[in-house]
Amino acid sequence: MGTVHARSLDPLPMHGPELGVQTDDIEAPEIEQEPKQEVLENKDVVVQRVHIDGLGRTKEDLLTYEISEVFRAKNLIDVMRKSHEARQKLLRLGIFRKVEVVIDTSRGEDALPNGLDVTFEVTELRRMTGSYNTMVGNNEGSMVLGLKLPNVFGRAEKMTFQFSYGTKETSYGLSFFKPQPGHFERNISLNVYKVTGQFPWSSLRETDRGVSAEMSFPVWKTNQTLKWEGVWRELGCLARTASFAVREESGHSLKSSLSHAMVIDTRNSSILPRKGGLLKIHQELAGYTGGDASFLKEDFEIQLNKTLLWDSVLSASLWGGLLLPIGDKPTSIADRFYLGGPTSIRGFSMYSMGPQSEGMAGDYLGGEGYWAGGLHLYTPLPFRPGRGGFGDLFRTHFFLNAGNLCNLNYGEGPRAHLKKLAECIRWSYGLGIVLRLGNIARLELNYCIPMGVQSGDRICDGVQFGAGIRFL
Repeated sequence: MGTVHARSLDPLPMHGPELGVQTDDIEAPEIEQEPKQEVLENKDVVVQRVHIDGLGRTKEDLLTYEISEVFRAKNLIDVMRKSHEARQKLLRLGIFRKVEVVIDTSRGEDALPNGLDVTFEVTELRRMTGSYNTMVGNNEGSMVLGLKLPNVFGRAEKMTFQFSYGTKETSYGLSFFKPQPGHFERNISLNVYKVTGQFPWSSLRETDRGVSAEMSFPVWKTNQTLKWEGVWRELGCLARTASFAVREESGHSLKSSLSHAMVIDTRNSSILPRKGGLLKIHQELAGYTGGDASFLKEDFEIQLNKTLLWDSVLSASLWGGLLLPIGDKPTSIADRFYLGGPTSIRGFSMYSMGPQSEGMAGDYLGGEGYWAGGLHLYTPLPFRPGRGGFGDLFRTHFFLNAGNLCNLNYGEGPRAHLKKLAECIRWSYGLGIVLRLGNIARLELNYCIPMGVQSGDRICDGVQFGAGIRFL
């Protein structure tokens, strides 16, 4: 909760012996009975003034929205609670390094007998901060250097430059973030970036140079995001042995798309949840705002978690998506779905199932429709070593995964699509150990038994290691 200082409305007198005088030499005076100390929890109070000390470049009108609820408090407990909530809101702005709260009785000629003054003592962040850290993606790692300018114009704006160098991807970008005063969840962001990625399963190298504008806002219990993105994409072959299908798609293209995402997340943790659920729906429409890529892309993610006996957790997940080309031009290899690997269908190699090029190269080309489901049982380690400490970061993991990825003939209708997605299902089962790295990522070491393997699929029969932030 931070530090909240509350001074008593009626301070008690202090008694004690004077220095150098023995208590036995003092005649005990007749002690008058003090009036009964008044209980403050239920006493009506009035917050007369709220002060914010330590402001430099921050505009006061921005903070008025964050602290306004403090004036509505009716008793001392309510004042402390609303002051704490206001403190959390101030810290959430990302412009203060420290926020302390002091509650005191009102002073001055206009002070009321039950009046209170609340003071927020803040320490602003520096005008420029730097950072160096490592990040874990879906089975890849990267080193990240960042430069941040918080509170650029005094109203919680933020400008960030970030450079990332990873095992499969290198990127850098400049972003500007602006929240709506009083409603931090409503914000806009502008981004300029360049990303170069290598995809060995497809013998493909992709370089994206793009700009985007994004607006986020809550609606009821959901978080909504609207986004426009313009990307100049350059596709090339990663190896000389790349198939003709990959070489045919090499070159430059321009994608301009509008997308919408809706998220409902009630989980207690996004990495290794014990309870709650997740619903995520994403739509992307390309081609109507320019560019030479035209498609409609829909995908969703559902997850449910339930705590069982003996501190075990049952988790169920379902993913799915469709990619519909618009016009006569086929979809691009860069827009299709990919499946397989330690973060999705375990027991298969990374993104190494589904449609494949002909010939010796056997490059994976992605699919226009997919689904994947998983059932997991997480339990504590046997005999609970390190219970209450480091051992609680580990969980035993039993899993069953299944899914399919294919291209669809959209002239056949929805029933034919479902029938094709239900054919030749890949599935796997196994067990392993999960390590939670805070709320950043998680590591898995599993023993996998792949089943339903189709011709051309690459499998990982036996021990498989995975690292990432999003797991099926």
